Amino acid sequence: MSFSELGLHPLVLKALEAFEYTTATPVQSAAIPPALEGRDILATAETGTGKTAAFMLPALTRIAELPRLGVAAPRVLVLAPTRELAKQVTDAARKYAKFMKLNIVDVVGGMPYREQLRLLSRPVDVLVATPGRLLDHVSRRRIDLEAVEVLILDEADRMLDMGFLDDVETIAKCCPPTRQTLLFTATLDRRMAGLAGNLLRNPERVAVESQATSINVEQRLHHADDLDHKRRLLQHIAATPEVGKAIIFAATKRDADTLAEELSLAGHAAAALHGDMDQGKRNRTLQRLRTGQVRLLVATDVAARGIDVRDITHVINFDLPRSAEDYVHRIGRTGRAGASGIAISFASRADRETLFRIERYTNATLAIHTIPGLEPQRPFTAGGRPPSRNGRPSGGPKPWQRNNSHGGDSKGGHPARSARPDHARSDSHHGQGRPDHSHARREPHANGKPAHARAKSW
Repeated sequence: MSFSELGLHPLVLKALEAFEYTTATPVQSAAIPPALEGRDILATAETGTGKTAAFMLPALTRIAELPRLGVAAPRVLVLAPTRELAKQVTDAARKYAKFMKLNIVDVVGGMPYREQLRLLSRPVDVLVATPGRLLDHVSRRRIDLEAVEVLILDEADRMLDMGFLDDVETIAKCCPPTRQTLLFTATLDRRMAGLAGNLLRNPERVAVESQATSINVEQRLHHADDLDHKRRLLQHIAATPEVGKAIIFAATKRDADTLAEELSLAGHAAAALHGDMDQGKRNRTLQRLRTGQVRLLVATDVAARGIDVRDITHVINFDLPRSAEDYVHRIGRTGRAGASGIAISFASRADRETLFRIERYTNATLAIHTIPGLEPQRPFTAGGRPPSRNGRPSGGPKPWQRNNSHGGDSKGGHPARSARPDHARSDSHHGQGRPDHSHARREPHANGKPAHARAKSW
């Protein structure tokens, strides 16, 4: 469906045309019409489906069509789990509002308070924030949320995973009860259903099927005997000509630094990305990845959630993730915008249960690969899976078939090492480059076709 058919404001359409955006994605076609009618939205959609435009375009249309009611306070509030995602949303909002005179501000941990206070000194139209830092400003009476007309929760499931449940509910209580609420999540479990029940009023349900079936990602599995074997596998794969830009996932900050240093010493353009880096350095590292100055990025899950680089050819799971859901988000960093990609995972015998849960959730068996001279001395089967034959798992995909499944929600991981996982530390609101946990506490398809013309009920 064309954006021009969705009832968006002419200035918003003009910006979309300027950036040559013409056709709406399924989540945009499904969510924008009811959002324009003023309905609350509960949407399940994976990263990379165009959900930012799905919530931002109707919000900007609302601002353009209704004048400010004299209160110099944010009209649209977007909550995001990480600073990278908040910046991504802010950049998109400014792009879509190219021809509108709006003040769009992001308030996140790791950013100097003086700079944030300067940005907040002017009337704000759209505020994008991480929960911890936003609550800090609200408690100090630096931000008034009483005029919020649209509250948007982006990647709400991730915010709950990071311990932001209480913060999100507190922020929602600071907003008017008459607000419109748009909640976007990749998964809808019992916790998420509870949050939606508390925040949404008679929401329109938008469910977009996982892009797993359409994203062209080949998934490979390499058995590894131990940590040294993993390192040798990584060095070999990193040196192969087929690897363009790659994101390598490590379990801890220390591992990310160590692997990046080892790859650099081997002559590769490599860099680390994790929560101990300040925001400026993280932004510079991502920019170097986009421009090709960095070819191999070694990242932790928390730091990588906001990465949106289109030409990633490979994702390498040096360590398997804690949950199958994180596995899905990881491999979704490649094979974007219609391109093909390859996801490679290393697994030791201690990872068998984790591997089994990933395969069970994605309903796909990872094809086992070996490298001549680097064959495992102790191959294994995942969770009782039949032994492989001719280098392939029994019942698994043929060599010409690709596993494209995404999904997951289970626990697991590799044996603990000396450093703690990246998500195991809470952030200081003074900003040390970690996830914005300044106030966080740990807690144990679309239906119908959008009408061409709908009355907007703000």
